[in-house]
Amino acid sequence: MSETRTQIRECVQTNPGIHFNEISRTLDIATGQTQYHLRRLHRTGVLVSEDLCGRTHYYPPTYGEHERRVIALLRRETTREIVLKLLESGETAPGELADRLDLARSTVEWHLSNLIEYDVVHKRTASGRVVAELREPEVVYRLLREIEPRLSDRLADRFARLADLLLE
Repeated sequence: MSETRTQIRECVQTNPGIHFNEISRTLDIATGQTQYHLRRLHRTGVLVSEDLCGRTHYYPPTYGEHERRVIALLRRETTREIVLKLLESGETAPGELADRLDLARSTVEWHLSNLIEYDVVHKRTASGRVVAELREPEVVYRLLREIEPRLSDRLADRFARLADLLLE
């Protein structure tokens, strides 16, 4: 295996769910070179990819499909903040999440819709109000501990949040 492929494989093993652009930036490798080596690693089964919400994320093959999706969602700062609040508080109304996180309700609903689509969260009626709740909090907690979001991920998420605020 070439040195570059080895570096990419190790980067993905250390950062499961890392997305394509972050691999290029982290290793300071040209986009075309990154594509080439990722394709080879993917084709041989050394890495697995998951396309989610406009980004391709890469993983060691030890993660199942559901775990890959959860990790990809947790790599987004706002989604992660919502999930952390749900872990901390249990079932919570979307409006309360928006207030506690100082986010627009529409932003919270967008992130919740992704979490619902990928079976991480479900909504139900409790005491006459709609609440969001994690489906498998223990799995989410374990996966949160396995990933560490990078500064560039946090900055991209903050820029998206700022754009949301400016468009309101």
